[in-house]
Order: sequence, then structure tokens, then C-alpha cells
Amino acid sequence: MDPDWQSALERARAHSPFLRRALERRPELAGMLAEGRGEDALAAARAAGEGESDTGVALRRERLSLALVLGVGDLAGRFDVTRVMRELSTFADDALDRAMQAVVQRRVDGADTDGFSALALGKQGADELNYSSDIDPILLFDPERLARRERDEPGEAAQRYARHLVQLLGEMTAEGYVLRVDLRLRPASEVTPLAVSFNAAISHYESSALTWERAAFIRARAAAGDIAAGEDFLDDIRPFVWRRSLDFTAIEEVRRLTARIRQAYKGPREVGPGFDIKKGRGGIREIEFFAQTHQLIYGGRDPTLRQRGTRAALDALAAADIIQAEDARVLGESYDRLRVIEHRLQMVDDRQTHSVPDRPESIDNVARLAGMANGAALIAELSSITGEVARRYDDLLGEDAEETRSTGSVPDAFRDRFEARVDNWRAHLRALRSSEANKAFDAMQDDLLEALAAAPDPYHALARWETLLTRLPSAINLFRLFEQRPGLLERVLRILTLARPLADALAQRPELLDAMIDPGALALPGSVDELAARIKASEDSGYEARLDRLRQVVGEERFALGAQMVECAHDPLAIAEGLCRVAEAAVQTGADAAIAEFRATHGEIADSELVILGLGRLGGGALTHASDLDIVFLFTGEIGGESDGPRPLSTSLYYNRLAARVSAALSVPTAEGALYDVDTRLRPQGKQGPLAVSFDAFAKYQRKSAWTWEHMALARARPIYGSPLAKERLAALVRDTLCQKRDAAKLRREVLAMRADILAAKPPAGPLDVKLMRGGLVDSEFLIHYLQLREGVGLEPALEKAIAALADADLLPGGHAANHLTLTRYLVANRLFAPDGAEPVPATANVLAKACGEESYLALLHRLREARQSIAAQWAEHFGETLEIER
Repeated sequence: MDPDWQSALERARAHSPFLRRALERRPELAGMLAEGRGEDALAAARAAGEGESDTGVALRRERLSLALVLGVGDLAGRFDVTRVMRELSTFADDALDRAMQAVVQRRVDGADTDGFSALALGKQGADELNYSSDIDPILLFDPERLARRERDEPGEAAQRYARHLVQLLGEMTAEGYVLRVDLRLRPASEVTPLAVSFNAAISHYESSALTWERAAFIRARAAAGDIAAGEDFLDDIRPFVWRRSLDFTAIEEVRRLTARIRQAYKGPREVGPGFDIKKGRGGIREIEFFAQTHQLIYGGRDPTLRQRGTRAALDALAAADIIQAEDARVLGESYDRLRVIEHRLQMVDDRQTHSVPDRPESIDNVARLAGMANGAALIAELSSITGEVARRYDDLLGEDAEETRSTGSVPDAFRDRFEARVDNWRAHLRALRSSEANKAFDAMQDDLLEALAAAPDPYHALARWETLLTRLPSAINLFRLFEQRPGLLERVLRILTLARPLADALAQRPELLDAMIDPGALALPGSVDELAARIKASEDSGYEARLDRLRQVVGEERFALGAQMVECAHDPLAIAEGLCRVAEAAVQTGADAAIAEFRATHGEIADSELVILGLGRLGGGALTHASDLDIVFLFTGEIGGESDGPRPLSTSLYYNRLAARVSAALSVPTAEGALYDVDTRLRPQGKQGPLAVSFDAFAKYQRKSAWTWEHMALARARPIYGSPLAKERLAALVRDTLCQKRDAAKLRREVLAMRADILAAKPPAGPLDVKLMRGGLVDSEFLIHYLQLREGVGLEPALEKAIAALADADLLPGGHAANHLTLTRYLVANRLFAPDGAEPVPATANVLAKACGEESYLALLHRLREARQSIAAQWAEHFGETLEIER
């Protein structure tokens, strides 16, 4: 719709005394607006103070001109609310910066604002400043760099500058005012001076700041003065604002803050005369709190949510599937419309008001300024908007929810046991030491009792839960999380009772629960490159921080995949492939970090690089939760070179030390825990050989010295780190090795001898050890590798592809792949549910069967037996040995 400048000017003169006076005082701007030259008028408004040496006068003229042009342009429909807020915020930044410069130069001629910074918070920080608003900066200074007279103490000088700044901007003169300045958002404002040193502010935020201060800093930015110093400060306090773990205590804290605000608010609860559209129920502040609460909870883990603007934050939350897209739309549109109405209220008399007028004729006046028929239409629209906002905000806080849970079905004996244990927890566990923790526990206690009673083995579940509690230093966040999401508690108890490795991991790192409540909790991990990018997305570039980040992300992904297995969300084979992608990304990022650190000391070797070969399950592309990483370190180039760093090393020594560094990066525990066990015993000459060897040495060893079992292992080898060209060369080298001519009879003898040796040294661990028992996975793998080496066919590291190629060559039956994958599927699941290979308890057995796609545990056992019998039949056909498989 085209702007209606004539109507806007008529309404401004008729219904806004402030705009009418401004039009009279700025006739040149009035003329431009009447001609529809909005952008020209805006440019002229920005330049209204040019040529005026008094900063205060210049800024007041600019502010009045800008308010006039934006006000009329807003009424005309030429400038939307986003443009108006951004223009006002930009002016505030510029005015604050110029005022800071002026007060410093008034004291120290020719000085600048080095070491004197202003952070914009609130609506200025979000670029959402009101039409007639104060600003809420925090003034910070560096005592070492602040400009001052020689006799001035830094602190005294900073306070003088702050007082003069407030006066210069806020004092009402014949030219009006610039900006009202409110410094109460500064740290501990009741006891601190108007300007605070950087160090004192950091100390406050690291030790004693409150949740509302965290929320305030969501929208903080360095706006004026020493911008670089302000940005450095914001970087320093980022961990205070953005918690790395999901922070559901934020909901409780915002609930309390909302309760205090609603109690303090004395205006009408329902929309009508005197209703405050900012503080009232369903008003502007509740939309802002809705977005900020979710940002506080999730923003530490997802940097895309760290948006300063309210609309941008809502859109980002919807894009991350944290809130519904419809909620984001409704709240965003409501926010924009409420801000427009707020501006109409303020532009009547240039007053900082957010309230509907008390008198009906004044309400009609605002409505007609806004182009509405009358005050009744305005009240009706506000009622509709605030009703939609309030309903969503109350849902966030859990208010007015009906109590529907009942624990009447819990057996009395278990209830008595539970209540006795609860009394013990309250008396002895540090996680329940504080009154806040007990209050949080009270809120979810009935949910916990019901969920425990419904577990497959309630008493076992109770014991595992107690073990988790004993290891928690604090449990408030966890309890609030369960209170908000009761269904999550049931999932956690399934993990505690069914998957011991996950239960142990959760007891060590309760923040792993975050992985279960992320929007993509049941989605398989993305590609290796996507995972690597997530690992690299660390806000701290230090080596130790990068290793911590690596362990954090890998731990979360492995835990999430385990939780998906417990939920039977995916085929175990898909989970195994996901585990392998996570491991490959870990190798990639861990090696990158170690190499960068190593090069800083030892430099590089020209025309040479480290290459990593994955073997075993890593090479085959399918890991279990218990898998080690079988890798071999190699390097390209010639042996005789030397690195070019401050501490040069010969080529061999360089790569052996580098390989050790990479291995440590992937295995040594850090503050975030352990990562993987790295097994390098498959390298040439095993433990006796060097950790890293050249391509030439590797090829020579494989050609002349390697044992048959080493070539069998090489059949599942795959380059997983290095440049594309180096990986291609290594893959060709491996293939050439595997395609060597072989004596079939000798190969058969050696394969059978090796299988006998393994059976003698490592018998099956239990009745369901499908890896080592006869007709199991080792027998299938030995058979596959024997045929691969004998025929030079199916040389694929992924066994299912190798089997398909062997079947196409009529060396194995078509059903062999299904039998092999049946055992693999069971092995992957069983490594999580029953890692010792023993007979699982009934509850675990049922989940194990479901995970493997069978209707019952008996059906699963029958299918495993069939698969082993088929593998045994192929063993007999190719090796002439009969394997005993129980019936």
C-alpha cells in the first residue's frame, strides 16, 4: 500500500500535540513530508545538528527532527516498526558516543574515549528502542587507559564523566532533551558508582550476578566509546550468559521474576483504561521473556539462538524446532503490533508511557492517531493480542495447569520403600542439601514415583536412580527439567535400568541429558563433515578447549545414539553407522587440533603429510558402543627431510611424535572425560614397530613381511584422514596388497590355524557371545576374508558390500549377508544392553528383541541360531570342518 502522507500529517496535527509543535518548529521537514519525500526528510533530520559546536544542542536538534520524521513516516505507512526502532537505536548509539567524547574532552582537551566503553542493553541493545524511551547502558572503564587529568584518580574521573553524560543527554532545555539515561542495570547498582571498572564488573558476573542479569545480557552489545574494549568484555562474560548445559532452572527463575512483576504491577489486569501494554498480562515484556527464557535454556549449546532482537530470537527458536512455528508467528506479529501501539501512545505528548489512557476521550484520540475508528476498536485489538500472548506465556511457565497425575496405582510395598529412600536422600545426599533443591524435588516427586513403579524392574530402577543422585553435586536443574517434561523421566529410567554403559555415563555427566531433549534427539547424526563442523564450533580456540569440545560433542552423540537404541528408534545397524561417523569426525577434528598445536613448535615437512588408516569396525564403517579405534599412522614423502619449525625434527621422529600426539588427543581424559581407546597394534611389526611409517615402508612390509592375518585385517582397511590425493594413494596401496597372488592351500591352513588360536586364547564370554562362538561373527569374517584373499574378489571394507560381491561371484549364497547382519545387529545392541554376553534379564531381553526387529526374545534366539547354522554350513563347505551348533 502506498504511503498516505496527507492523512498522516492531518492526524499528527489533530491528535499529537508533540508532532504538531515539531512540524511548526521544523517547517523545512514538514514541507518534505508533505511532498512524500520521506528518505530526504530522514537524511535532513540526521544532519539537523551540523554546524553546531555545542554537542548537547546539536543532538537535541537531531533528536527532535528524527522523532518528527519517523513519527509522521510511521503514521503514513512509509517506515515500518522495525525501521523506526532501528533508526532510533542507531541515533542513540551515535548520541551516546558523541556525548562520551564530549564529556571526556571537556576535562582533557584532545582526548578520546580509549578505555571508556558503553554497553547498550535492553531495547537499545536489541535495536528495538522505543519512540520515547530511556536507554539502559552500562558504563565501564579501564583505570590504566581512561583519559584524565594528572591529579584525577581513575575512579573519580569515571564518575565525573558518567554524571556529566547523564546530564548532557537527559537535561530538558529549550531545545528539548536527547535521551533519558538509566544506569540501574549496572552491576550491584545499589552500592556501585555510576561507572564500573572492567575488572570489578567481571568479578560481579562471575560470582554474584542474578538470572535477570543473564537475561539482560542476551541483548547486550558494545555501542559507544571504546567499542573494542566493550566487545572484549562481552567475550569474557559469555560463559556467565550462555551456560554450556541446557539450563531449565531458567524457567523457575523467570516464573519467580514474573510473579514479582505481576505482584508489583498495580494496573488493571484486563485490557482497558490504565492497562500497561508493556508490563500487563500478555504484554510486550511477556513476549520478550518468552523468547529470552528459551534462549537462556538452549542458547549455550546453540549459538544460532543468540539473537538480540525479539523477532529474530523467535524465528531462530522456531527454526531450531524449540518452539512451534505458529507460536513464533503469533508472538512475533503481536510484538510488532504492540510496539506500534506503544509508539502511538508515546508520540501524543513525547512521554515515556506504556499505558492506555485513563479517560475515554484520550483513548479515542490515540486510536484516531493510529487511524482507527475509535477507542473501542483499539481496546478490542489489544484484548485479542494480549490474550494470545498470555496463553502462550502461561503455558511456558506451567501456570493454571490442571493436576491430572495420580499415584494411586502404585503398590503399597513399593510406595513405602520409595518414601523411606526419599527420607534418606533428604538427610544424606548433597544433591538435596539446599531448600531450593528440595522444593524442586517436591515438584517432581509424584512423577518420579509413578515412573519408577512402571519400570520393568521397579526396585532395580530405584537403586539405579539412587546411584545417579549420589553422584550429582547439584540436582535442581535436573529436577526442574523432569518437572517440565515428565515423559523424559520415564525415558531416563529406561536408560538407567536397561543400558548400564549409558547409566554409568549419565552418572558421571548428568548434562548428557541435554542430548535427549534437543529437538533432534531421535535423529541419527549427520555426515562426518557436519559432525566435524559442530565439534569445531568452539568459542575458545585454545588446544585444551578444542579437546574438551571434542569430548563434549562425541559424548553427547554417543549417548544420544544409545538412547535411540533404548527407544528402538532405529535399526542397530544404522546406529552402528552413526557411531562410526561420530568416530570419524572425532579423528578428523582431533588430528587437526593436534597437528596445529604440534606445528607451532616443530613446523611442517615439505611435500609430506600425516595419513590415518582405519581398520576393523572403524574401517568397515560400523562401530558398537564398546568399540576401540583400530588405526595405523602413515606419512607421505621421503624419509630424509626435516621440519621447518623453531624446534626441527627429522621426518621419522616428527611423524612418530605427531602420531603419539594425535593418539593422545583421541584418548587422554580431559575435564570433559575420556574419549576412545586407540589401538595401534595392527601397524607394521606391531608393538615392536614405530608408531608411524612412510607409505614406502608400509608397502614394503605388506609385500614382504606381513603375516596372513595382517592382510585379513587389511581387508577392512579404509583411509579416514589425510588429503584426498593421499587417501586415494593409500587405498590403491592397500588394494594392491590384497590382490597379491596366493597359495590357496597355504592360505587355508593359516586361516584355520589362526581361528584355532583365537578359540583357544579367547573362548566365548557367555552363551550369547555371537562374536566368538562357533558359527558367529568371527567365523563369518574369517570366511569372507579367506575368499577375498584367495579370489581377489569383493575387496570392500564394509562387510555387507564384500559379501554381496562374493555372492555375485557364486562364492557365497545370497542369504549370507542377512545371516551376518543378523548377528551384527544383535552384537551392536547387546554391547549396550548386556555387554558381558550373559543372558539378559527379561525386561532387557524384550527391548533387545524389539531393537533387533523380532517379535519376542524367543524369536530372536531362534533367528540367531538359524544364522549361525547357515554360517557353519558355509564353513564346512569351504574349509571341510563341521562346527557344532546347538539346536
